[in-house]
Amino acid sequence: MTFKLSICGTLLLAAASAGAQVASHAPTAVNPAPQGQAASPQQTPGKPVVRVNGTVFTEVDVLREEYAIFPYGRQHNGIPKDLEPGIRAGALKMMVFEELVYQEALRRKMVIPAVKLQQAEAAYRKTFSSPDQFKAFIQSDFHGSHQLLQEKIRRSLLIDELMKQEVENKATVSPAEIKAYYDKNLKLFTFPESFTFQTISIMLPADAKGTPEEVKAQKARAETAIKRAKATKSADEFGLLAEKISDDDYRVMMGQHKPVPREEIAPQIVKALLALPVGGVSDLLQVDDIYTIVRFQAHTMQGTQKLEEVRAKIEKQLKEDKTSQLRSALDAKLHQGAKIEKL
Repeated sequence: MTFKLSICGTLLLAAASAGAQVASHAPTAVNPAPQGQAASPQQTPGKPVVRVNGTVFTEVDVLREEYAIFPYGRQHNGIPKDLEPGIRAGALKMMVFEELVYQEALRRKMVIPAVKLQQAEAAYRKTFSSPDQFKAFIQSDFHGSHQLLQEKIRRSLLIDELMKQEVENKATVSPAEIKAYYDKNLKLFTFPESFTFQTISIMLPADAKGTPEEVKAQKARAETAIKRAKATKSADEFGLLAEKISDDDYRVMMGQHKPVPREEIAPQIVKALLALPVGGVSDLLQVDDIYTIVRFQAHTMQGTQKLEEVRAKIEKQLKEDKTSQLRSALDAKLHQGAKIEKL
């Protein structure tokens, strides 16, 4: 099990916790990977890769961060070759930024209270299935040094705290900002006239219109289908029938169509929907080479969502935008005067 204690989530979302994933430049044991398995971070030789103001990161650290970004690599014999260059670049960028944040926290003489450190360690221990597994991890990744583990936890918490001060706490969004965004982007919250409905479709043969016998057989199927559809008394009954007899792809969703703009629906279908009550089933309709039966559910006229309906969505988007901007600004500031060397 690889050490997972840092701010991978913070860097992207400004919402870090002591249990997030991270790269660590602690010395790592080197053991051969079992045959047929991908090497884990503690099994890869520690060749130096990059130096950040004197702190050296190795291939061990890069691989650990790559797995933090793409955890599925552990279950799939490594990271796919076509994805590896991009993931590696992202891992290196993350590691450098993270180290610069940590060094800035030290420069500011920031302190983590002992109680918070103990709480973080206790929470981290719970991520292991047993005390023995935790001990094995300490031995493999930290040479049995509990003190080294605490240093890494402290490092993670310092990074989290600085990110909270410089990014999370500043990425607030006021009601006035939400209202201004809504007023400026009303088109984003305007929805078209639409219909919600279910369908059962019987398709004619793919080769042209088929032989007269094939067309007749499909017409007979469609006439049987309309009788059964008319007999259904609920959306579930209609949907179960669609699953059994419909030829269109919507059968796997019980024939359900999400709200569809009126302009995207065939005119004969629109005409039928307008004539039906809620829950009503149409007569047999033909659109090109498809016999269709529709069950009407809802007709929504064109309109604009109210501010209160989209307030949470706008706030989330604006906060994400601010977080990204603040994070980028912090990254640029920390890089000023920093000595970063690729080895």
